[in-house]
Amino acid sequence: MDNVNSVNQITEVARGISDYGFTIMAGAIFLTLAAALMIACFVWFKSIINGIISRSENNMGELLKETRTQNEVLADISEGLLPETQLRIKNLSSFAFDLATEKVCRLIKRIREENHIVDEEGTKKKIRKLLTNIHEDRNSKFDVFKYHGKKLSEYVNRDWIEWVAKVVDDEIYDKSGPNNGRAYTNVSAAYEKIKLDFYHRLNA
Repeated sequence: MDNVNSVNQITEVARGISDYGFTIMAGAIFLTLAAALMIACFVWFKSIINGIISRSENNMGELLKETRTQNEVLADISEGLLPETQLRIKNLSSFAFDLATEKVCRLIKRIREENHIVDEEGTKKKIRKLLTNIHEDRNSKFDVFKYHGKKLSEYVNRDWIEWVAKVVDDEIYDKSGPNNGRAYTNVSAAYEKIKLDFYHRLNA
């Protein structure tokens, strides 16, 4: 009888150990799955948050860029609406064109005195070269000033060189001979035409 009781006790102990071992294993598996789920959820939430932050940064960058563009446009518009802005430009350009008139009149006189004007083709090439120098020198000074976000030199017309060159050609080869007063009048008229063209380009 004692042997039977001993066997029963040993069996109960073994069964208990077996049951508890299964419970421990099930608990370990549950904890492992729970930990994996928590990690997966954490990674998922992290990716969502990173996505939101990334989209927000992109949206803010685009908004900032658009705001800057609009500010530049508004600045250009407001600048164009200020009468004193155009007045300053007209005063500056008028001074530059008046100075060019004086330079061209001196140029006509110098070419008459110093050049072999019988060589008409060579003389005309030299006239255009010298007028181009005057034109580019004026542009270099216009580069310092801006209007509607562009340098003033971007509003000039290279055809102006030929307009003035035609007047100089006519004065040098006028059959009635040299006449400084007539030359000044004709060169001034050419530059008045240039001024008007320049002002139209500013407001185009």
